[in-house]
Amino acid sequence: MSLSPAFLDELRARTDLPTFVGRAVKLTRAGRDWRGCCPFHNEKSPSFYVYADHYHCFGCGAHGDAIRWLTEKQGLSFLDAVKELAAAAGLEVPAPTPQARAKAERAATLYDVTAGAQRWFEAQLWGDRGGAARAYLERRGVTVETARAFGLGFAPDDRTALKRALAKHPEPLLVEAGLLIQPEGEELSFDRFRGRLIFPIRDARGRPVGFGGRALGEVKPKYLNSPDTPLFDKGRLLFNLDQAAAPARERARLVLVEGYMDVIALAQAGIAEAVAPLGTALTEHQLALAWRLVPEPVLCFDGDAAGLKAAEKAARRALPGLAPGRSVRIATLPAGQDPDDLVRSSGPSAMQSVLAAAEPLHAMLWRAMLAAAETETPEGRAGLKAALAELTATISDREVRRQYEQQFRDHFWDRFGWKRGRGSASPAAVRPRAALLSAREREVLGLLTDLLDAPEEGCDCLELIAAIPVTNARVARLRDAIVGSLAAVPDLDRAGLQNNLGLCGLGQLCDWARMATARLGARRPAGSLHLRAEALAAVDQNRAARQAVADGLTAALADGGLRAEALFAEQRALILGRRDLHESFFERAQAAAMTSASQPDQPVKADDGENG
Repeated sequence: MSLSPAFLDELRARTDLPTFVGRAVKLTRAGRDWRGCCPFHNEKSPSFYVYADHYHCFGCGAHGDAIRWLTEKQGLSFLDAVKELAAAAGLEVPAPTPQARAKAERAATLYDVTAGAQRWFEAQLWGDRGGAARAYLERRGVTVETARAFGLGFAPDDRTALKRALAKHPEPLLVEAGLLIQPEGEELSFDRFRGRLIFPIRDARGRPVGFGGRALGEVKPKYLNSPDTPLFDKGRLLFNLDQAAAPARERARLVLVEGYMDVIALAQAGIAEAVAPLGTALTEHQLALAWRLVPEPVLCFDGDAAGLKAAEKAARRALPGLAPGRSVRIATLPAGQDPDDLVRSSGPSAMQSVLAAAEPLHAMLWRAMLAAAETETPEGRAGLKAALAELTATISDREVRRQYEQQFRDHFWDRFGWKRGRGSASPAAVRPRAALLSAREREVLGLLTDLLDAPEEGCDCLELIAAIPVTNARVARLRDAIVGSLAAVPDLDRAGLQNNLGLCGLGQLCDWARMATARLGARRPAGSLHLRAEALAAVDQNRAARQAVADGLTAALADGGLRAEALFAEQRALILGRRDLHESFFERAQAAAMTSASQPDQPVKADDGENG
């Protein structure tokens, strides 16, 4: 029986391989994958790994997919293995008709045709006729090694050059493969790709199935793809998936960008786990391919209006497929730059920072919906709520849908001060919630607010700030985001930090922090952020450690200039977390700050921590 490659690929894509293997082999989690003792040879230390689409033993070399597992381990015939997998996946095995056999044989021939075309295109790039294409690659910063790794080629500006080169194949076959154009009503066919840099598009098994061509002159369209063929379906393929799969699994990250050159630039910069759709909006099938590799692929779009629109469209497309542990994150590039521009102008580290700051799907959707809504009136806010409800209704998984509904309610409360339940409340409703913060969390909030305004003063104490115990999820989230941003880009100024946090969906949280700080009086007297962070981080340490901090602060005090600040920080390090002492001391620290400007600096004797 002959089955089409497309059917077998679909069957493999729908098969949960760890489930099948786990019936016969005891598997345990190994990061994103599974590991166990190899069933093909005796071993005591597990070296047999099962991934989403294949298994591999690093001891004996056993390797295969779901079909091979059933044929080699369970002794099934090829057809029986296919039938078992198809039944589990809900697929119907095509009938073994003569037509099906003929179709499979024709597909095999088409693979030969596309492989021959790929070799010819590549030869043209490195031959006498490829000078203009090579010059273009050089201007774009693409090295010879990278070009060869991607199999780039060149189609000369000749109407029949490829047709002549593949003359051993019948013309109708070349037309069916998308390589020739046969105008209706005309006898002569001609090459589809002419005067273009060629990007081979391969399937998940690395076989060329189609091509993308980039015009080198002022020709429209700038990019031209193969038409749909028996091998090429642009909505079911991702450019570079075959080469990105292994590094994506290894790094637990897959980056989806917009174009071929973006993928190539990232790969050359060391980000090998990048893929791209084929000139169209991201499809459900392409998302499914990405989710087979990692649970949370990163969608990276240009920072212009078109990129933001594409990001929102892709985010909406992802909603029905969300499941526990499966989502996407959205990375937004600086305005006017694509990944290629950013890597060339600022280096790979800048791109890594953009990817590290990718925001959760819910945050991106909230930002997009809020920007499109009119929220100055009750009717406008009600319209926004209705639009959010319509959005969450598209999520198939019941629990994920419930969590998104709750998350959007939280976003609404943060923005408008509305209660989570029915009805609304005045802006004063913010006060009770902020008042639930502990005394120390109020101090941390004040520290973070000062850090938002002067990030350059906190770069030497990020480890201290990260070590401060915080139980409030909102304060902890803001703290971690600020520390992460400044650790990645230490020279961020106030505007840069605010922009980074906004791209992470934390703009509203920053506004809340400033508002809560002002209302609770949590901001401390001006002084060293480092000293305040050290004191706050020391509160939960043992007495000897706290005393060491106090001694250091006393020494700093002796140098002058930190009178009120040292008084506060030293006391906080010594009070042993006693809540009954905090408020009275806070008042004395504030009084000291008010009088420090009118009195000469004098040494201040620290209390012993027992008398407040």
